[in-house]
Amino acid sequence: MTALRPRPGIAAATAAGETRSPASRAVGLLVVLVLLVAAVLASLAVGARAIPPLEVLQILFGQDSGQNALVVRQLRVPRTLIGLAVGAALGVAGALIQAVTRNPLADPGILGVNSGAAFALALGTALGVAAGPLGTLALAFLGAFAASVLVYAIGSLGRGGASPVRLILAGVALGAVLAGITQAIVLTDRERFAAMTAWQSGSLLDRDINLLWWALPFVGAGLVIALALGSSLNAIALGDDLAAALGDNVMRTRVLAVTAVMLLAGSATALAGPIAFVGLMVPHMVRWIVGPDQRWIVAYSVLAAPVLLLSADVVGRVLVPPGELPAGIVTALIGAPVLIVLVRRRKASEL
Repeated sequence: MTALRPRPGIAAATAAGETRSPASRAVGLLVVLVLLVAAVLASLAVGARAIPPLEVLQILFGQDSGQNALVVRQLRVPRTLIGLAVGAALGVAGALIQAVTRNPLADPGILGVNSGAAFALALGTALGVAAGPLGTLALAFLGAFAASVLVYAIGSLGRGGASPVRLILAGVALGAVLAGITQAIVLTDRERFAAMTAWQSGSLLDRDINLLWWALPFVGAGLVIALALGSSLNAIALGDDLAAALGDNVMRTRVLAVTAVMLLAGSATALAGPIAFVGLMVPHMVRWIVGPDQRWIVAYSVLAAPVLLLSADVVGRVLVPPGELPAGIVTALIGAPVLIVLVRRRKASEL
């Protein structure tokens, strides 16, 4: 009689560490949903022109309030929608990178994806081909794809193939090189690259809503791939050899995960510029709630990451009135001390 082989997702999640009860996960999900609704409402209400939340709801349901309705519908609704998409993309991309590399301090930039997208956009602007939403998105994906392929190719050199350590080292090195070249291109003509200089700070302000409609299918595809990889990511958390013994195709899982990261991080970078630490912090926060099961981590990150990004955007609007700080700067201010805490935690390496 043939022995039944345990399902990789369940076996790996159980072996990886403490699991959480369905009740605790349900309560956590409810809390995250409440926080997301609050963050969306705050994003629509808070700014240089404060609008009462009740009036915001009335505007959303079709009641015209003059100038306030114009502010909400034409400025804050597009900004909030972009924040939702960018947050979800960065959070899930971070969860994937941490799972695939087995590095709890990794974020989407570790494979050079953000730097590749920024480099392609800078080069396209210099050559005059970065025109319109489709051109911007195409360049961002091209740069993200090229960087991902190059990192994977470099990390695969030598015996043993593309190990997590090699991917990390290759990604950090390539990202640093591309970031330096991008900065050099921008400095050649400050006036021509003025818009890109603001974009590089990572902001949700004055973003083209048409670009969001072009990016949404790619973000959706990346999220679907990530959710489908949950069980395989649990197996990889135990190591390549054990994952293969559980029946998982490690190479295929890594390729699909990197593809999803490219779609998600490329879209997010094209929409809002390089925003750091969201992909680092959110998977850790989620892991404290749901445990080590990557299926739940990815699912929760879809909701929790927009909460962080929208909250950072709201905080940036009120810190330096009448101006505002880009959300990317606020997340960096929050993320730096969080990173120090994570490094000092004994269990930081437990995925």
